[in-house]
Amino acid sequence: MRQFLSILAVLLAAASVAGAQSQSSAAPAAVVDNCRTCHAQLDDRLGEPAKQFVDDIHSTRGITCASCHGGDPREEDMEKSMSRAKGFRGVPKRSEIPQLCAKCHSDGAFMRAYNPSLRTDQLSQYQTSVHGKRLAAGDTRVAVCSDCHGIHKIRPASSPISSVYPQQIPNTCGRCHADAGHMKAYKIPTDQLLNYQASVHYEKLQGGDLAAPTCVTCHGNHGATPPGVSSVERVCGTCHVFQEQLFDQSPHKAVWAAKKIPSCLTCHGNHAIKHTSDAMIGTGKDSFCMTCHVAGDPGGKTAGQISAALTGLDQSLAEAGAVLDSAEQKGMEVGEARVTFSTAHEKLIKARVDLHTMNSARVEETTKAGEKLAQQVNQDGVQALAEYTFRRKGLALSLVAIAFVVICLWLLIRNLERPSAGEEAGHSGAS
Repeated sequence: MRQFLSILAVLLAAASVAGAQSQSSAAPAAVVDNCRTCHAQLDDRLGEPAKQFVDDIHSTRGITCASCHGGDPREEDMEKSMSRAKGFRGVPKRSEIPQLCAKCHSDGAFMRAYNPSLRTDQLSQYQTSVHGKRLAAGDTRVAVCSDCHGIHKIRPASSPISSVYPQQIPNTCGRCHADAGHMKAYKIPTDQLLNYQASVHYEKLQGGDLAAPTCVTCHGNHGATPPGVSSVERVCGTCHVFQEQLFDQSPHKAVWAAKKIPSCLTCHGNHAIKHTSDAMIGTGKDSFCMTCHVAGDPGGKTAGQISAALTGLDQSLAEAGAVLDSAEQKGMEVGEARVTFSTAHEKLIKARVDLHTMNSARVEETTKAGEKLAQQVNQDGVQALAEYTFRRKGLALSLVAIAFVVICLWLLIRNLERPSAGEEAGHSGAS
């Protein structure tokens, strides 16, 4: 047995050594990049890129400085490594950057080895963008790949410190678009970032909702172009699907299209999109409807009817909710009523979406169904409070009855323990 164990130990040791040698031979050879080694010893402008490049996604995948700058990174002699004969190009011109990046990123076969799911049409998209068209026309001040992604410290888009991570995108775009000096020649506003930061979209984004719209959601990324009047609805509809479908059924659809009035942003705005409220519709001072209509015209009447329906259901839900809260605080079981309340509230949400049809009858149909449920909830709450009152009264009566019985028992016991008159007389004669 001991001999068998010794042989087994030798075999296991041999297998371990063989496995280590196999792993050693399979490991990729270290990438020689004398460019980075040399520049890392320099200071300031020449040394900083090499230090930044250590954690760059290209560096971590084995891509060297020469991939962008040319030359031979295996040469230790500076003259040889930076020889024009070996393709050294130095710092590329801004106008050359899209094509330079596309040398790899547009090559499907090359990119497949690194990230098979990564798209390889970025250059063709960029060439259709406002940026790409202006660059092709000779304007080198427009954004190129390195302005958005960085140069020597590029991170994966999934990294929170990447300049193209969703929460970083507003500031990345804002570096140019919020710079009045840079944008002066283009004569376009520079308040987009400030307006967006005041929006509900930005609030959701900062709260951790990475699906919240950013600049690229509406304008595109590589093919960035402002949505046209006719396409605004479709752009918003990529997220707000039901609202888009309902708007297509509204009288606004044909009229606004004919007059080239942008759909969604006419009421909601574009960059500074606020939380919606029922006050936005109707005939009040905060109503957007009154910017085009007056209270007496057909549109104003429809808006007033929709507003009244929404306000009525909202108030009914508030009253029913208050009754339920009161009953629940008193310890009553209102679970089933809570479910009904949620269903009624869903009717209010649906009605607020239905208003995009500007069909008052449709909205009222939904709110009436919600009103019926809200009334049921209110009745359930009132019954729960009535039962609570009944129980309190019953408890009080029970306590009085119990107290009466206790007193009677006490008096009876006391009377039984007291000596009778004959016994008192007998004691008196004996003494």
